[in-house]
Amino acid sequence: MEIKTDLYLGDSKEQLKQLPDNSVDLIVTSPPYADQRKSTYGGVHPDRYVAWFLPISAQLLRVLKPTGTFILNIKEKVVEGERSTYVMELIIEMRKQGWLWTEEFIWHKKNSYPGKWPNRFRDAWERLLQFNRQKQFNMYQEEVMIPMGDWAKTRLKNLSGIDKIRDASKVGSGFGKNISNWLDRDKAYPTNVLHLATECSNKNHSAAFPEELPEWFIKLFTQENDTVLDPFMGSGTTLTVASRMKRNSIGIDVVPEYYEMVRQQLKPVELYLLEPPIRYEEVSPQRRIAVR
Repeated sequence: MEIKTDLYLGDSKEQLKQLPDNSVDLIVTSPPYADQRKSTYGGVHPDRYVAWFLPISAQLLRVLKPTGTFILNIKEKVVEGERSTYVMELIIEMRKQGWLWTEEFIWHKKNSYPGKWPNRFRDAWERLLQFNRQKQFNMYQEEVMIPMGDWAKTRLKNLSGIDKIRDASKVGSGFGKNISNWLDRDKAYPTNVLHLATECSNKNHSAAFPEELPEWFIKLFTQENDTVLDPFMGSGTTLTVASRMKRNSIGIDVVPEYYEMVRQQLKPVELYLLEPPIRYEEVSPQRRIAVR
């Protein structure tokens, strides 16, 4: 089956209307944060952010398959000395819209350099909010398992009696794990904290993902030939990774320079896959499809 990359130039709210219902397996995106990237995206005031984003999330809800997942990278900003509440307000309004807020991952920027402001320290993490249309969704947890690590040499070496049973949680969260089940295993499931360095080498975009970020979620929520969407594609990192992993991808951006840059950057992907060269089909002046 051929792998396709479909690019759209224009406002996400309008361009998403061209996509069919229930056609996307995974959405991974980082929209402009409130009052950020003003020179390229104009900036959206925190007080208007929820109203600005809800028409977009309504379209995303329509195009996502019932078994699909939406990962939203977003972070509150500081307004007049305190954290803005627009992210929490957005979560509440998206739930009213029909989304299920099923999980929250934390991206720990492990190479974040120190910094200080009068009443706070430098941010070293960002939110990755997971939304779904229904409680049952596609998730391939084995694909992101990690080596057991050094903790196995200590905790598993000296198991207590509690470690060998499913003991009731002391914090009321259900039942604890039977630690002894992991004695003979080489890998364990990860936590919901992702320790990834920020992207420092991409000078063509002010807020580029590290490739490992979309790669992790593509592994977790999709299989080959599934479709991945980034409605704020920027430098196209999500699309590049999706193509490399043999997923179909769709990207949208309102900035012509980014749109053209992604068109050019996607060409080398076929060298990694060792498949036929990409053939581009012009659909309109604002849309171009890359087809293998």
